Amino acid sequence: MTGMTSSARPLLNRRLAEFGTTIFAEMSALALKTGSINLGQGFPDTDGPEEIREAAVRALRDGRGNQYPPGPGVPELRTAITAHQERRYGLSYDPDAEVLVTAGATEAIAAALLALVEPGDEVIALEPYYDSYAACIAMAGGTRVPVTLRPHEGAFRLDLDELRAAVTDRTRLLLINTPHNPTGTVLTREELTAIAELAVERDLLVITDEVYEHLVFDTAEHIPLATLPGMRGRTVSIGSAGKTFSFTGWKVGWVTGTPDLVTAVRSAKQFLTYVASGPFQYAVAEALSLPDSYFDAFRADLRAKRDVLATGLAEAGFGVFRPAGTYFVTTDIRPLGETDGFAFCRALPERAGVVAIPNAVFYDHREAGAPFVRFAFCKRTTVLEEAVGRLKSLAG
Repeated sequence: MTGMTSSARPLLNRRLAEFGTTIFAEMSALALKTGSINLGQGFPDTDGPEEIREAAVRALRDGRGNQYPPGPGVPELRTAITAHQERRYGLSYDPDAEVLVTAGATEAIAAALLALVEPGDEVIALEPYYDSYAACIAMAGGTRVPVTLRPHEGAFRLDLDELRAAVTDRTRLLLINTPHNPTGTVLTREELTAIAELAVERDLLVITDEVYEHLVFDTAEHIPLATLPGMRGRTVSIGSAGKTFSFTGWKVGWVTGTPDLVTAVRSAKQFLTYVASGPFQYAVAEALSLPDSYFDAFRADLRAKRDVLATGLAEAGFGVFRPAGTYFVTTDIRPLGETDGFAFCRALPERAGVVAIPNAVFYDHREAGAPFVRFAFCKRTTVLEEAVGRLKSLAG
């Protein structure tokens, strides 16, 4: 048995032992094996604007970004990020001291948590949460404290009393995500104001994940937490090009905050990827300066796709939480006579030729998420219509 390790200690760092292979890898493999329509993982099945793709090709050919870009990100992109924040939200940042470009929002989350959290610190996250939050808190040695969003009148809502009660003397920061994946909830101005007041009162840092900022539907509005009183100096705001411009493989994200906060995050980030996505940074700089008509059309397209999928799921017998933002629909499988999202999702490819994700993977309180299943609608309309047709077989 050459090459085998004889150590009795497990190979994987115990902080990561609970995480294993992600559900996304498992479900994507199941989609391939069964030839199912994959509405599990949130990536578009078409590329974003042709002129932005060409901007990346142009940067490659011109030799821009083919070698290591500057550590904080290329100046053109940092300037474009600050212009975007100013134009849309009236937030003013210094492109040289208050912006950091990252390898997607995932690295931004990791770097921020590794920089700001020490062993024993408590981090409050809204549950269900994007799976990397839990892993990054664990890698930082922090303690995860979930505050659960619960179904109420057709949406998942935050209980502000529960949030306040979760704060202890060990709480270091709040990790807030709005628009919220996977539930599609968009926090209201009242909710965000209460979060801001709590952060100021208890002197907490806040990491706010706003990657779906341009995917807000109907009457909802995206309000960056950093715009609220007392928050600019304690908030690390995270954005991303992948979700807004449909180039998820480029992995271009960013952090904005005060010089002290950004310097701290950069101290961790430089030992993760150091730098990434050189030519793509130039292309994203051009993308951020696209006219409002691009963002409006993008949002309208996704809203129409949401309606195709949400309506179809309801007709197939699911309980449907029509999302106010993101590109995911959370459903309740109990009207179909099911209670276990894991079992349901593992059987769904054979039953209906469609792949979805069980929301329970996003919960510490697994039982709270057990009957909920997430579908992505960032796909071509014809694909969504085909998926809906297949799912209707569940209605009997």
